[in-house]
Amino acid sequence: MTLALVAGSTVLGAGVGAVLAVPVARVPARLGLRARPHPEVAAALRSPAGWALVAATAALSGATAARFGAVGVLPAYLGLVAGLVALSAIDLATYLLPNRIVFPLAGFVAVALGLGAVVDGTPGAFGRALLAGVVAFVAYAGLHLASPRGLGFGDVKLAFVLGLALGYLGWAELVLGLFLGFLFGAVVGVGLLVARRRTRRDHVPFGPFMAAGACTAILVGAAILDWWRP
Repeated sequence: MTLALVAGSTVLGAGVGAVLAVPVARVPARLGLRARPHPEVAAALRSPAGWALVAATAALSGATAARFGAVGVLPAYLGLVAGLVALSAIDLATYLLPNRIVFPLAGFVAVALGLGAVVDGTPGAFGRALLAGVVAFVAYAGLHLASPRGLGFGDVKLAFVLGLALGYLGWAELVLGLFLGFLFGAVVGVGLLVARRRTRRDHVPFGPFMAAGACTAILVGAAILDWWRP
């Protein structure tokens, strides 16, 4: 059952990754998503960037299914990783995290986690998820107020979504996921400075690092925390 679930989730993720080319192209341009035809899908499958969307969503979907198995909250995390792939692609290209994706993703994750918690019998974890989302939002809002240029308000809104997903797993996972986002960002930022691909004045989109940190904590956070604890 687990192998079939992982394989099915991987195939589904590949299909979703191809379709993500539509919002990735249209949302920043403020175009409607329902308008047909959808030439972006065919164009994406002829480009390395398009195949990167497919590969990333497929790999993360399969890994997520392997991590959780057949549980009620699995759809919430599958939807989360697909949304994070789309947001990361947009942020890298435009330095924006559009509300048209962040807000629906927040609503979906909250509702799917709530329904999954009912199925799994974990209402306490869902309550913690809601509180963690607020905590992450407030923490990032404080950082945004302290350094608006270093951390945009789109990052603050995304922090709420990540707080939901990480908080459902536990407070330690929340701290780990947020910390890893900053760690990944710092490592890449220093690398770009050393390679002279960026200067201290250049802006580097932070959304992809937040997404990477959260996905790392979700998928292998338990192993990292077990290693870290004495």
